[in-house]
Amino acid sequence: MSEIKMIATRESYGNALVELGKKYENVVVLDADLANATKTDKFKKAFPGRHIDCGIAEANMMGIAAGLSATGKIPFASTFAMFAAGRAFEQVRNSIGYPHLNVKIGATHAGISVGEDGATHQCNEDIALMRAIPGMVIINPSDDVEARAAVEAAYLHDGPVYLRFGRLAVPVIHDGPDYHFEIGKGILLRDGTEVTIIATGLCVSHALDAAKKLATDGIRARVINIHTIKPLDEELVIKAARETKKIVTVEEHSVIGGLGSAVCDVLCRQGVGKVKKLGIQDVFGESGPAKELIAKYGLDGEGIYQQVKAFVEE
Repeated sequence: MSEIKMIATRESYGNALVELGKKYENVVVLDADLANATKTDKFKKAFPGRHIDCGIAEANMMGIAAGLSATGKIPFASTFAMFAAGRAFEQVRNSIGYPHLNVKIGATHAGISVGEDGATHQCNEDIALMRAIPGMVIINPSDDVEARAAVEAAYLHDGPVYLRFGRLAVPVIHDGPDYHFEIGKGILLRDGTEVTIIATGLCVSHALDAAKKLATDGIRARVINIHTIKPLDEELVIKAARETKKIVTVEEHSVIGGLGSAVCDVLCRQGVGKVKKLGIQDVFGESGPAKELIAKYGLDGEGIYQQVKAFVEE
């Protein structure tokens, strides 16, 4: 059995930017004194003339990105999710979202998997904040393959895009030759008839682990990867709710305003399905090793398995 490849999606982001820079001369990368952490230092080394370090001034960076976009450049403004969505929210909303500029936001170190950096840096609210901005596309890739595909898809999309990346290395699950990434289209990873697990980001691999455990109990779980939270693949979600009746959403984000809320918004309009939301349950994160935190909040394979099993057996 071959060894599973593990890579953090922030690494994928850095590598993808370099490849993008080779193909498109109008790509410009900005960072806020965090190039080593966000991995934009790779782009800086390859294209020093197209990299701008804005210093510890994230709000100003978004304004610069907006200005560059207005001149025909396609900027990727890069920093931690807490700073991109949190500290710079007003500038993202008013300078990028409102005029619908072609700016891409590369937000790394999202969620509780930031680990020992603790609650102040564990942004579990960024998807909710970005969902509220009209016209903002939100992509939360699950592995290296998907992250690299998402970066180019964001470049090709005309309009603002929020890309969410993680610090923790995650397994590569989309290594098949038939993998295809499309903004707004979810991916059916495993079929099932009794419950559907809809996951995003690093939780996708854990959802697959949970589905395998459920299968040993005779519970056939469908697993869907939703890499694009906005626009959501409503057709795929509604189909799953109608066929399996029960839906479990899994996200490394607050259960308020994220993937679970997006799914509930759709299913409420249709009047189908029963939903259980797994994620951060209206609490702040805490300092600790990333894998231990994921397990504590019930977002690892075992935690998802136990909660889905209880939901099915209700």
